[in-house]
Amino acid sequence: MQFSQVRQSSALNPVSILILVLVYAALWFGTLNYRHLIPSDEGRYAEIAREMLVTGDWVTPRYNGYKYFEKPPLQIWATAATFHLFGIGDWQARLWTALTGFLTIIFIGFTGARIYSARAGWLAAIALASSPMWVISGHVNSLDMGLSAFLVAALCSLLLAQTSRNNTHGRYWMWACWAFMALASMSKGVIGVAIPGMVFVVYSITAWDWKIWQRLHIISGSILFLAITAPWFVLVAQRNPEFLEFFFIHEHLQRFTQKAHSRTGPIYYFLPLLLAGFLPWIAQVPGAIWQSWQERNREFSSGWLLTCWFAVILGFFSISQSKLPGYIIPIFPALAMIVGHRLDRNLGFSNALALPWQLQTLFFAILGGIGFFFLGEVGKQARPDEIESYAHYTYWVIAALIALMSFSLLALIQSKRNGLSSITSFASGFFLCALIAGTGHQTLGRAVSGIDLVEQVKAGIPEKVNFYSVRILDHTVPFYLGRTMTMVEFPDELEFGVKQEPELWLPTLGAFIERWKEDQTAYALMVPEQYIELQKLNVPMQEVGRDSRRVIVKHPESASTSPQ
Repeated sequence: MQFSQVRQSSALNPVSILILVLVYAALWFGTLNYRHLIPSDEGRYAEIAREMLVTGDWVTPRYNGYKYFEKPPLQIWATAATFHLFGIGDWQARLWTALTGFLTIIFIGFTGARIYSARAGWLAAIALASSPMWVISGHVNSLDMGLSAFLVAALCSLLLAQTSRNNTHGRYWMWACWAFMALASMSKGVIGVAIPGMVFVVYSITAWDWKIWQRLHIISGSILFLAITAPWFVLVAQRNPEFLEFFFIHEHLQRFTQKAHSRTGPIYYFLPLLLAGFLPWIAQVPGAIWQSWQERNREFSSGWLLTCWFAVILGFFSISQSKLPGYIIPIFPALAMIVGHRLDRNLGFSNALALPWQLQTLFFAILGGIGFFFLGEVGKQARPDEIESYAHYTYWVIAALIALMSFSLLALIQSKRNGLSSITSFASGFFLCALIAGTGHQTLGRAVSGIDLVEQVKAGIPEKVNFYSVRILDHTVPFYLGRTMTMVEFPDELEFGVKQEPELWLPTLGAFIERWKEDQTAYALMVPEQYIELQKLNVPMQEVGRDSRRVIVKHPESASTSPQ
C-alpha cells in the first residue's frame, strides 16, 4: 500500500461518521416506545413524575400519593416536563435516560479527541456505544443512567480543564465540572460529589500529583455547586422537617454501611456484570490499564485518572453493604476512553490490526454460533403462563445472534486492510445484539407491566372513586391507570411515607374490610391469592379484570348480586 493510501485509510471520514451517528441515533431513540414499562424502577419513576405533573407540586415528590424522599428530583422534574410537552407515555418516561446516555457517548468522543486524538475519540465513543450494559441502561427508566451521565460529564470536564493550555478555558471547564457534580447530586444524592472526591484523592496519592489541587477552583466551584443544589434542599426541608434525617442518614449513611436495604451481595458481585457489560472490549482492558500505569508519572495523566475512576467505583461498591447492578454504570465510559486510546495506539499509522484482534473477532463469531445450541435454555425457567412469551423471545435472541455473528465476521475480513472499519463493524454487531435482545424483552415484560390488565378495566372505572392496593405495591398499574391507590397493611417501600401521613393508609386487613363495606363505589387491586382469601371471608367483591399476577375488583353491581 502506498503512503497516501495508508494515510487515507487511517483517517476519519466526516460524512461516514455523520451517517453512522444519525443511524445510531435513529435506532437508539426509535426503540424507546416499543416496550411497556416494567417494575420496579421504570414504573416507579414514571408514576412519581406523573403525580408531580398532576398535583403541580414540584418540591415534594410523591409516589402513589405518599411522600417519597429516597432520591432528589432532577430526573423527576425532567420527566414531568416531558409529560407536559409530549403527553404521558412510555417513550416520554424513558426520554431523559436515553438522552443523557446518548449525549454521554458524544461527550466521551469529544473528550477523547481533545486529550488524545480524533481517532482515539471515535474509538472511545464506539466502544461505549456498543457496551451491552450501557446500551440496555440507556433504554430503561432508571436513575442510574442520569447519575452516570453527569458524573462522567464532570470527569470529562476535569480532564479537559487539566489538559487545557489556556488558563481561561481551564477555569471554565472546572466550573463545568462543579456544575455537573451538582447535577449528579440532584440526580441521586451526595454520591454525585462523593465519587469524584474519592477518585481525586486516590489519583493524587497514586500519581503523587499535589499541584493539581491548586487548579480545582474550589472556592468558586463550591459556590456554583451550592447555587445549583441548595435551593431545593432548603425548600423541601422547610416544607418537610422530616426530610433531612431520612435523606442523609437513612438513604445515604445506612445504605452503604448497613444491611437495612437488603441489597447485599458477595464482594465479587460486580465482576460478572463488568465482564458482560463491557464484553466486546474486555480483552483490551488489561493492556489499556498497563498503558495508563506507564503514563502516570507525567505532570497530569489522563489515563491514570480514568483508571483510578474505574478502580475506585468498582472497589467502593464492591465493599458497600448495598449492591445493585446499576451502581457500576459510571465505570464504562472511563474504560471506553482508555480502551479507545489503546486501540488507537495499536492501529498506529498502518491502520492494521494484529493477530490478537483477528482471533477476538473470530471468537465472537464462533460464540454467536454456539449460542444457537442453547436456545432451548431461554425458556427453561418460564412459568406455565410465560411459555408462549419465551417462545416468541427466542426469535429475538436468534436475530441478536445473527447480528453478532455477521458483524464479527465482517470485522475479521476488514481487520487486515482497514483496522478502523474493522473495529467499527465489530462495535456495530454488539450494539445491534444488545439492542435487539433488550427490545425483544417486550415479549416477556408485557406480562409484568400490567398494561393488559389496565386495558381491560380502565374505560369502565369512574374518575372519582377510591382505589385500594391490598397488601401489594404494584409499580406499573397506577401509572397506566393514571391514579394513585390507598395502601393496605403492607406499605413496602412507602413505609416512610405512610408514617408521615398515617391517615392516608389502612394499617390492617380488618380496617380495609370495614372501609370496603362502607365505600361501595371503591375498587381494589390485589394478587389472586389475596382475592381467594377475601372470598372465604365473604367480603362483597366483583372481579372486573385479572392477569396472571393481579386482580382488580369492585363492589357487586347491586345488593342482590352474590359475592364473587
